[in-house]
Amino acid sequence: MLQETNLVNLIAKFGGHDEKCRTYLEHLKWPEGPKCDLCGSKATKIANRPQYDCDSCHYQFSVTAHTIFHDSHLPLWKWFLATYLIVESKKGMSANQLKRTLEVSYKTAWYLCHRIRKAMTEVNAPKLSGTVEIDETYVGGKSSHKGRAHSFDNKTMVMGAIQRGGEVRIRVEHRAKKASTKLFHQFVNENIEPTTERVMTDTHPSYRGIADHDTTHETVNHHADEWVRGDVHTNTIEGVWSLFKRSIVGSYHQISTKHMDAYLDEFEWRFNQRDNQYLFRDTMIRLLNSPKMEFKELIEKSA
Repeated sequence: MLQETNLVNLIAKFGGHDEKCRTYLEHLKWPEGPKCDLCGSKATKIANRPQYDCDSCHYQFSVTAHTIFHDSHLPLWKWFLATYLIVESKKGMSANQLKRTLEVSYKTAWYLCHRIRKAMTEVNAPKLSGTVEIDETYVGGKSSHKGRAHSFDNKTMVMGAIQRGGEVRIRVEHRAKKASTKLFHQFVNENIEPTTERVMTDTHPSYRGIADHDTTHETVNHHADEWVRGDVHTNTIEGVWSLFKRSIVGSYHQISTKHMDAYLDEFEWRFNQRDNQYLFRDTMIRLLNSPKMEFKELIEKSA
């Protein structure tokens, strides 16, 4: 079974062959043999059909049933190619790029991108610990020049925390105008272990009091052009922001506030898996474990 891959051998193995794609998905979903989606019993392959029949309840199903692939008219090998291109493109891939590469309509490419992003959403991700850097950034819109208090009214605030040598946690905060100490502290409590040794931020007043007696809170004063003091800095999380903003400029050009969460989920998954040599395989497993997403669910999603 294919585990680590590159674009050349992916196309050589699966290009134009949906049967091979199904076999690969079956190995990922049922490493010990096909099992019924309903009762978990063993199932038997139905002759001349890409389906199985449960030996117990006789429910008939395929490997793509109840997954994000369900009812898709796009060939599976194009799903495979799209997934590889999205997860292996450091700055992401736009729907327009995918449209040209896969020779599909823009609507199909856009829907495909968002379904794959949906599968990348981290659920119950472990909290960060050790030494953690925290920062916020503002994305989209145009800054006004009426003073700091009003300069981000047209932008979306994104909060982030990264464990040095570890993973990043990112969250869109759609209430940028209402940013408060309570909001900042809530983000910290949801994403960082209480036993974290050190937390590093800039001198934004809303970070005051984020650390208890078990955690050391250290700051750098960017307003005084202080960026590094010994090993105290927020350069790691600021590097994350730089990479994300380059993906907006270089790949997506612009992204709507409505779908900002989805783009950040994709970015967070790809960043946290940056050293995973089996990234394609693990992303395909996520796709198999993700429920189908209707097109109307995307276009009707409230901002």
